[in-house]
Amino acid sequence: MQIRYTAKHVVIFLIALIQILAASSCASASVSRKGESFDDWLKAFRADAMRDGISSQTLDAAFEGVEPISRVITLDRSQAEFKLTFPEYRDRIMPESRIRAATEKLAENRAMFDEIGARFGVQPNFLAALWAVESNLGSNKGNFPAVASLATLAYDGRRSGFFRKELMEVMRLIDRGYVRPESMRSSWAGAMGQMQFMPSTIKSYWFDYDNNGMLDIWDNPAEAIASAANYLSKLGWNRDETWGRIVTVPDGFDAHGKKGAKKTSAEWSRLGLRLENGSELPEGDPASTLVVVDKGGPTCVVFENHRHVMSWNKSTFFAVAVGMFADRLAVAPAQPKDAP
Repeated sequence: MQIRYTAKHVVIFLIALIQILAASSCASASVSRKGESFDDWLKAFRADAMRDGISSQTLDAAFEGVEPISRVITLDRSQAEFKLTFPEYRDRIMPESRIRAATEKLAENRAMFDEIGARFGVQPNFLAALWAVESNLGSNKGNFPAVASLATLAYDGRRSGFFRKELMEVMRLIDRGYVRPESMRSSWAGAMGQMQFMPSTIKSYWFDYDNNGMLDIWDNPAEAIASAANYLSKLGWNRDETWGRIVTVPDGFDAHGKKGAKKTSAEWSRLGLRLENGSELPEGDPASTLVVVDKGGPTCVVFENHRHVMSWNKSTFFAVAVGMFADRLAVAPAQPKDAP
């Protein structure tokens, strides 16, 4: 007997398949790779936290109603940055509309940026570029509960050691009264606030800009920006240098073969490297390292500040795009358009 399938049968089958996959995803979030239940994992984590000096009251408040988030695991397995070409990545994080918005924000808040920049020795255009790239100028601070997201990743097993340490840092921040757990929203990976800091970064580089003893990198842009400046300053940022230069190379020049080589500007110029406008590299530049950005990206010669941005985020895509963004903002007006 021949079975005939109608469109209705297909729809019913697809709905059933989706339900099975959803159940499977939820199940994978409730049982770790080692077969340990989330409740058992949480009991062990609480015991470790209490041995570390975290109070039971803090742990009760932080983990009230917390359950693994299956969406976090899905996002962890499919990070878009690893699938994009550099031009796609660049266009995603620095479209012209965002560059215009960042230019306006930098002009509107020029006094704040200049004060923070002078205090920490970091050029305002780099701070504004990081602010734009990390949170779209504060409009995308994360919509996941930070404790639950970090607990999910710490329990999952793929990078449990890293995220367990980050979760413990969150417990310390809460226990010391710097922040309330319900205020801590994050990305799916636990990065928080307008500069998307991980908890360990907050521990080391948070700057209490308004000196009120409370961590507010979500709703206080000055505190988030000052913390970013403090971070870069402590890494050794050089206020007198930029990040690097995008260059063109002559025919026959083996850029990949020379990747990582360090030379003076005069030496690179003698090898035929030029700025995008065709001119030789500035003579006053320090010795620079050749970087070739894969997947359709540019060739650059970079300085130490580029390495500091790489410490912020180890992605070459990210560091070069931030530098390019900062270059666009370097010519931002000193005052808003309507300033007297």
